[in-house]
Amino acid sequence: MSTDKKRVQFRAPNRLIDRADALAAVLGEDRTDVLVTALREYLQDAAHDDALTQEIAAAYYDDEITFEQLKALVGAEEAANLRVLKQQLDEDFIDEVADA
Repeated sequence: MSTDKKRVQFRAPNRLIDRADALAAVLGEDRTDVLVTALREYLQDAAHDDALTQEIAAAYYDDEITFEQLKALVGAEEAANLRVLKQQLDEDFIDEVADA
């Protein structure tokens, strides 16, 4: 895991932050640790959601996200598979245009 950190700032409902603070107190951690863990787990779960994976793939195919961003979202193996598929789709499109 990278030790590089980026400072972020966001607004959240008071009740949600109060719950994070309460959990942090129980665990003997600070709020940041609780929020980072929650975000990490959410992103990990999201990477295994088929509908979301399809949206991520579509964003990659449409060049809305980079390969590195894709890899960070779905993992190296799945990203490599999607890159190959994108290349095949691009080649098929070129072939179709050439045949037209």
